[in-house]
Amino acid sequence: MPAFDASRAALVLVDLMERIVALPLAPRPGGEVVATATGLAAAFRAAGAPVVLIRAERPGTDPQPPGSGFVPGLVQDGDLVVVKRTIGGFHGTALHDLLTERGVTTLVFGGIATNLGVESTARSAADLGYDLYFAEDALTALTPEEHRAAVELNFPRLGTVTRAAALTPDAAR
Repeated sequence: MPAFDASRAALVLVDLMERIVALPLAPRPGGEVVATATGLAAAFRAAGAPVVLIRAERPGTDPQPPGSGFVPGLVQDGDLVVVKRTIGGFHGTALHDLLTERGVTTLVFGGIATNLGVESTARSAADLGYDLYFAEDALTALTPEEHRAAVELNFPRLGTVTRAAALTPDAAR
């Protein structure tokens, strides 16, 4: 795996919302993804690297459906929270500006669903010139086939796919 500059990296976690984590997901349950993502987030925070949490809001729906907040305990002081109203996290949000202000050039991804919110955000990030890494064990989808297509066919064209343990800032140094 190519090494990345941890001082210029941010962790991006997509749609780890209660109602999404509770869905029947594959190849791993949402709770397992949250546990892995929480560990990655702790490592990024400890290294002083940004943690970005992206969640969806349905346009024209007020209030949002129950379970639309992040899973309890995920958001910590200092994290960057982005609310999206499309599938991806860049369109119509300040995500690129927030990352640019912090000198971020490398993104490490986790979240749900692998082939929807995560992939859409990653494709935009690639278009913007970010170096991309995907923590395969911090991702899941609605079906194993959708997950597998993203991590085996699409993500390798955009960046590097590996396990979360290889993507902590300490492992990157």
